[in-house]
Amino acid sequence: MSLNLNDKKAVVAEVSAKVATAQTIVVAEYRGIQVGHLTQLRAKARAQGVYMRVLKNTLARRAVEGTPFAGLASEMTGPLIYSISEDAVAAAKVVYDFAKTNDKLVVKAGNYAGKSLDKAGVAALASIPSREVLIAQLLGVMQAPVSGFARALAALAAKKEAEGA
Repeated sequence: MSLNLNDKKAVVAEVSAKVATAQTIVVAEYRGIQVGHLTQLRAKARAQGVYMRVLKNTLARRAVEGTPFAGLASEMTGPLIYSISEDAVAAAKVVYDFAKTNDKLVVKAGNYAGKSLDKAGVAALASIPSREVLIAQLLGVMQAPVSGFARALAALAAKKEAEGA
């Protein structure tokens, strides 16, 4: 069923709002995927905070027109599913991880902060740990000298206590 003009304007406005706050857009071809698998992909995307939608390519081109993602318009051909995320790696990670287990989902292209990505670029972006993991790693590195110093002081106190007894 085709959309009337007002419905098309509403879809473009909704997607434009998501694109305005996005850092990453990943485009994948979904030809031949069973509905159940596509539902699983959407559930994973929703859990990761990724906006995922099948759109008419002409509407998607209008939504990215005039944004840093405008370079992606040349890749918008065929049956595509669009993944849009505010997190830099979430969209790439969801789509790429699903594509590893389902060969019918083919990653076509992506765009991160205005830079066009090919399939290898999307894979590289997907391999980066998430923001939460990077923050935890940074805190671990920052905390290591302090905890090492505290263990050394505790060992020194235990040694002096043993010598005194």
